[in-house]
Amino acid sequence: MDLRAAFRVAEAAVLPLRCAFCGTRTRAREGVICAGCYDDLPWGRPAPAPPHSPLECELAPLAYAFPVDAAIKALKFRRRLFYGPALAQLLQEACTELPAGIDAVQPVPLHWRRQWRRGFNQALEIAKPLARHLGLPVIHNVVRCRATRPQAGLTARARAGNLRGAFRVRGTLRHEHVLVIDDVMTTGATMRHVAGALVSAGAARVSGLAVARA
Repeated sequence: MDLRAAFRVAEAAVLPLRCAFCGTRTRAREGVICAGCYDDLPWGRPAPAPPHSPLECELAPLAYAFPVDAAIKALKFRRRLFYGPALAQLLQEACTELPAGIDAVQPVPLHWRRQWRRGFNQALEIAKPLARHLGLPVIHNVVRCRATRPQAGLTARARAGNLRGAFRVRGTLRHEHVLVIDDVMTTGATMRHVAGALVSAGAARVSGLAVARA
């Protein structure tokens, strides 16, 4: 047993894990979601990326329904940061359906003013533990250079127009196949605009992964 594994065993013995959804103690192999809650979550069906999308693949394994919607709202608006690792755990199995060759993880960025008010980026809180699980770096090349209206409540056409020119890539992109992470996907406009910025900056391939589809 290596040092990292030994530390996890010792940590679990001192601070036993509890399910993020129901609060019961979980087994080490269950992580932070117990088997009962995991099975009862609103799992959805895979949907292919639309034609002419800059995304090679876009996945959102869950439906935006209770209790996943409540967990995402608690993370975003009530600063319940422990939901970040829990939602990342829900994405682990979906990662097996992603194309091969992914070499970096890029969370969908917030505009700096929104991140300053909120104090964190919920997509990053999900991306960090997922990237550790995949053994990949988290990159921050994409920035949101224009403050936009919230996407909720907008039509598909309005969503696309709202995001036009909102993202750009800073610095040199040194990765070939980037995985974009977000919390919720509705029309997919946000993720596709991020992907378009990455492709324009030289990414050969971009895939997208969100927790839930609304």
